[in-house]
Order: sequence, then C-alpha cells, then structure tokens
Amino acid sequence: MKQVVISGTGLFTPPHSISNEELVVAFNAYAEQFNADHAAAIAAGALAAIEGSSAAFIEKASGIEARFVMEKTGILDPARMTSRIAERPDEQLSLQAEMCVAAARQALERAGRTSADIDMVLVACSNMQRAYPAMAVEVQDALGIDGYGFDMNVACSSATFGIQTAMAAVQSGQARAVLVLNPEITSGHLNFRDRDSHFIFGDACTALVIEAADAAVGAHQFEIVESQLKTKFSNNIRNNFGFMNRFDESGAGQPDKLFRQQGRKVFKEVCPMAAEMIRATVAKAGLEIAQVSRYWLHQANLNMNLLITRMLLGRDAAPDEAPVILDTYANTSSAGSIIAFHTYQDDMAPGALGVICSFGAGYSIGCVVVRKK
Repeated sequence: MKQVVISGTGLFTPPHSISNEELVVAFNAYAEQFNADHAAAIAAGALAAIEGSSAAFIEKASGIEARFVMEKTGILDPARMTSRIAERPDEQLSLQAEMCVAAARQALERAGRTSADIDMVLVACSNMQRAYPAMAVEVQDALGIDGYGFDMNVACSSATFGIQTAMAAVQSGQARAVLVLNPEITSGHLNFRDRDSHFIFGDACTALVIEAADAAVGAHQFEIVESQLKTKFSNNIRNNFGFMNRFDESGAGQPDKLFRQQGRKVFKEVCPMAAEMIRATVAKAGLEIAQVSRYWLHQANLNMNLLITRMLLGRDAAPDEAPVILDTYANTSSAGSIIAFHTYQDDMAPGALGVICSFGAGYSIGCVVVRKK
C-alpha cells in the first residue's frame, strides 16, 4: 500500500476575540431584560426565569477562557446576540471560501507545494454557508487548482474523516495531493441566549496537504500510519436547521434550529468511545499506547480530554502529551484537533508517534495515528 503523509498544515484565526467576561456581560443583560419583560408569567410559574452566567461557571464547565469570531459586536449586543455579517454578492469570494484560501496558502507553503501540485480539494466541516455550489469548488477556483473538489460533513469529526478520504484518493492514484480544509463559522449555529451552551464555540479554519510520501518535499511531514472511523446514531447533539424548514412555518426561529446538546449524556457516552477507538487504532497499527508521545484531541471540553487521556494512560497527561488550544479558541468543531496538531508539532523528534482524534455529533469518531518523518 502506498505510504501517505500529511506534509503541511495551515491555520486561519479570525480577527476578533471575545473573552468570557465580555460574553457574560451581554448574556446577563439579555437575561435581566427577558426576566423583566416576562415578570408576570415567571411569577405565575408559567415561564422559567433565565439564570445568569459567569466567567467562573464557563471555565469550570468547559476550560474555555475566550473564543475567536468573525464578527463580535452583534454577538455582544443583548438585543441581537448573533454576528452582523452582510451577505456578499455571488461574484465575490464567499466568507467561508476566504477563510479556506488563507489557511490553504499557509499549508501549501509549509508543504513546499503550489496550487499546481494539488488535484483534489475537500472542504470538510460542520456547517456550510450554502447548499451549492460546493464550497470546495469555489476554493478550487480561487486557488487556481485543476482537478476536482467536493464538500463533506461529519460534524466535529469532519477533519479526520477528511484525512482518511484524502488518503484513499492518494493511494488509489486519483490524486497526487489533496487539500483538506475545515472552515468553521460555528458562531452561526450557536444559540447565544442559551446559558448552557452560549460559550461553547469559536470560529477558525484549518488546512492539511496530504500526498504520497515518495513525492513529498516539505520539512514538516507526518506519515499516516493508521486510521479508523466509526459512527453511531445519537440525538444528543443535534441541529434541525435545513432547507425543509420552510415546509412548516411554525418552526421558524425555534431553538432546535441552532446547536443543542444533552451535555451530560454526551460526556458519559463519548469519552469511553473515544478512548476505546484510540486504543484500537493504535493496536491496529501494531503499536502500544506507551509508544504514543502526543494526543491532538478534539477541543470540545477540557474535562472530556482529561478523562479520555486518563483512561488511556492510567494517569493525568502532561501538558505536552495532550496539548490544549481550547482555552483561547473554544470549540471550533472539526478544526479543533487540527489547530492543536498545527500548533504543537514542530518540537517532535523524527520517529515520534502521535494520535489525531476527533469526536462529536452523530456520534462520530475519527482516529489517525501519525509518525514524524
């Protein structure tokens, strides 16, 4: 089987950051106004008052201290609580494609490649800003890439599912090199008026160049040693927004058209699934957990990552064993594990082993074992 490598990574970070403290001021102002406007119904027991949030609550629940977003003034407006981003004309590069192009250029540079070396573009993320044309085809055009592109969505696991899809394309000879992009504008699907989740997500875009090892020229290569994917249906993380919403007007604007989850169930069910998936993928590669020096895990919740590594190692992981970017980026869905990989890879010695693992709605889990070249 042809050996395949990740030869370059890229990261686009949005220009605006929102601290927990800023987010809490906006949320609490909204909550106070809501409670005042509905005081009679709340007093009668017909409606529940909205409890205030706090920076301490957010950090304890998630490990998040801040998040990057494409636009922040609308989010911090208690009367609006969603970004203000104008629609662009069809002739202008779309916002999501713009993020992809920025991350892609960095990944191509690190891989020592140009657009002429890429045959396939794969945009893999939780939410596409439109149904069609495919975001990947727009990015392909913007970068001047010949070949083909398509979109895929496996929620927070989209990046690892994208890696395996790209690897298969290279191994089969369909593509010399593949550009995998994860543009996450998660602020678009987040309900900033929900106390239990208003702090979870941030925006970002990551990029990977995946190609045959015998042709790679870059200085940042990681051999893909093994990969596995798994899905198991669950409603515990769900978003019902879609083109069929217009069939039933009564659902317009309802909370289920944004992100929602049953957090405790997700924590209890996904942590052991992820740990077992990592263990099984490492074993399939003919390796042992003790040989793995770094885990780039999905950055959804710090407590989840702490528990998963504890299940694997039998102890708490050292900071360099399971690096965290969640504190400053928050949950960036499919981009999270790749941000960690991109940020914490250059210090690894040749031959060092690591695991990229993502998990989320579906349920879906993707696990990739890599070796530094």
